[in-house]
Amino acid sequence: MASEKSLALVIRVVDFSETSCVVTLFSEQFGKISALAKGARRTKSPFESALDLLSLCRIVFVHKSSDALHLLTEAKLERRFRAAAHDLSRLYAGYYVAELLRALTDEGDPHPELFQVANAVLAGLDEDAEWRSDLFRFELTALRLLGHLPMLESCVGCGQHIEITNRVAFGQLAGGVLCSNCRIGQRQVVSVSGEVIATMRRYTEENQSPRQTVPMTRQVAGELRGVLSRYMCHLLGHRPRMHQWLDG
Repeated sequence: MASEKSLALVIRVVDFSETSCVVTLFSEQFGKISALAKGARRTKSPFESALDLLSLCRIVFVHKSSDALHLLTEAKLERRFRAAAHDLSRLYAGYYVAELLRALTDEGDPHPELFQVANAVLAGLDEDAEWRSDLFRFELTALRLLGHLPMLESCVGCGQHIEITNRVAFGQLAGGVLCSNCRIGQRQVVSVSGEVIATMRRYTEENQSPRQTVPMTRQVAGELRGVLSRYMCHLLGHRPRMHQWLDG
């Protein structure tokens, strides 16, 4: 079988045997893949410690056509994730990126733009710059590219364009903003500041730089975190493990 090559992020590592492990990778060319890394747990590993969680690697793997695990044959480290050296909140944010990549994407479904944004936010977490804006961009880009983005321009009930006002109704279950008529009878509707909706719209514009920032106040950032956290809970059917650390 022919070998495939790609840049990839390590998003999960599970021990398979005394010497091997199964790795889940989010690759630029092939999307999410699961592969067996034989000998990865040996002291003198053929992967040269490249398979640490959230590291960026250049991988070579043998693609299996069935449901069997792919076979990882090579991984060259490009960047190790060292956010914990700055503070734990950056480390938890990195774990959250990996958690969403695992939960929201399908095996073998490539999303090069999502890979670029995920790679950018992980690189940013290793720097001293403020990282929360990058994480918002990653979440909203993932929702947009994977078809889960809530409606932000028009009412999810009737399609009427929603003007930005002081407060806007946002339906967590309905999946977007609601006009005053369609809000009636809807469950789990929250009143969101117009500035939060405007910020979400700006973040979801296409053709943005992966590190382009959207200015926001601390209050808007806190409210946006609450809206996105609740929306992710409804989408996934459970609360992501890292939410308690992000919300804090």
